[in-house]
Amino acid sequence: MQLTPVMTNAIRIDRKSADYPRRLHDLYDPPDSLYIYGNAGLLKKPMIAIVGSRKASPEGLKNARHLAQGLSKAGALIVSGMAMGIDSAAHHAVIELGPGHFTAAILGTGLDLVYPRQNISLSRAIGQQGLLVSELPMGTGPKACHFPRRNRIIAALSLGVVVIEAAKRSGSLITARLAAELGREVFALPGPVSNPNSIGCHLLIQQGAKLAFRTSDILEELDFSLKTAFK
Repeated sequence: MQLTPVMTNAIRIDRKSADYPRRLHDLYDPPDSLYIYGNAGLLKKPMIAIVGSRKASPEGLKNARHLAQGLSKAGALIVSGMAMGIDSAAHHAVIELGPGHFTAAILGTGLDLVYPRQNISLSRAIGQQGLLVSELPMGTGPKACHFPRRNRIIAALSLGVVVIEAAKRSGSLITARLAAELGREVFALPGPVSNPNSIGCHLLIQQGAKLAFRTSDILEELDFSLKTAFK
């Protein structure tokens, strides 16, 4: 965990603010406040979450990059949790597209702390080309209980959640379950049966998640134009 020096211009918005994302009101326990670094106006963009294993395979990382870039080019803001593995790959892929493409990291710490510490450069890049978001006040460090609560925000903000590699018990499956309960679309990429990180995705597909392996699979299922969805 490390301090990040870019948070001096962070803002706080509460539930009565016009900038507060209305999709969070679908939660039974929406955050009272959000702390944000970046362009708060991006909260009005249609969002798609990409989540998955911290110990992803090279193929999983490749798939995360491919889908993140394809969905971003279609007009979505890509949201994830800035964990290692799939989350980081999705964030990096959008940043590499350059201006006009945006990603948001929902954190399980205060904005002034970076966890994991390997992502301090990534957090700076996201702050410049998207949003860093937390319901936790400055100075709050990582605790195990923070991350499932962080996942509910990812699920609520998103129109759909894409799971790329997940073990049988993982935070990604928590996010997917929460998304389904909120009426969001859930997508899962199948993988080799020999890979333990395929088990979670296969279980999701058995439970009704949409099997997806192309950007078009996701866009066609959502059945709307991302560029105009929130106008």
